[in-house]
Amino acid sequence: MLLTPFIMLSVYTFIFGVLFRSRWPSTNEDASIYEFAAILFVGLILFHLFSGVINRAPGLILANKNYVTKIVFPLEILVPVALGSALFQAGVSFIVLLVFMIFIYGYIPLTVFLLPLPLIPFCLIILGLSWFLTSLGTYLRDIGQILGTIVTAMMFLSPIFFPLSRLPDWIQPWVLLNPIALPVEQVRNVVVFGKGLDWQALGIYFVVSLIIAYSGYWFFQKTKKGFADVL
Repeated sequence: MLLTPFIMLSVYTFIFGVLFRSRWPSTNEDASIYEFAAILFVGLILFHLFSGVINRAPGLILANKNYVTKIVFPLEILVPVALGSALFQAGVSFIVLLVFMIFIYGYIPLTVFLLPLPLIPFCLIILGLSWFLTSLGTYLRDIGQILGTIVTAMMFLSPIFFPLSRLPDWIQPWVLLNPIALPVEQVRNVVVFGKGLDWQALGIYFVVSLIIAYSGYWFFQKTKKGFADVL
């Protein structure tokens, strides 16, 4: 659990900080060579949290057939369990990041305690989408293969490798439709830059996350009655 994020952070630091000497557009030219790696790592932690659950979702029921055909089991709990596993890995990665930041800056910004606020609606969206995809993947077996390409595209279309502010004003609202975009920006602000949250944007995102979570759960409940028939 500790080794994987430590190795990945070391690789990002070497490639982007040492070899490419990349700098985040919003920082000055004298910024540490390690800073870009830390900023990038925040975005990738959230992306792996998202992709780790979403990519597993279509095969959750197929991987647990016994819970459908042999016993009475609350199948909807499989999605929160998958999310919990991914959250644990993300938590370990954040610990590695914070230790790394102490090495870079000598301190951790107090705004890091705001981290749960953007993570909660992000997890709600993951739950809603995963419930929907878990049900859909039970009936349409090939959806998992298509999904991998879509999730990869979402990574490059979210502000993981660039700040949202670098995009033209007209395209920023379209990028924010990506469910990864706003959490990446907000978490990066509170963890790395020591800035506050955009409460208005986060409030809208939270309302949308509730709607998606409820809709995904409702769709799962309506369709799970036919799981045994297709298995």
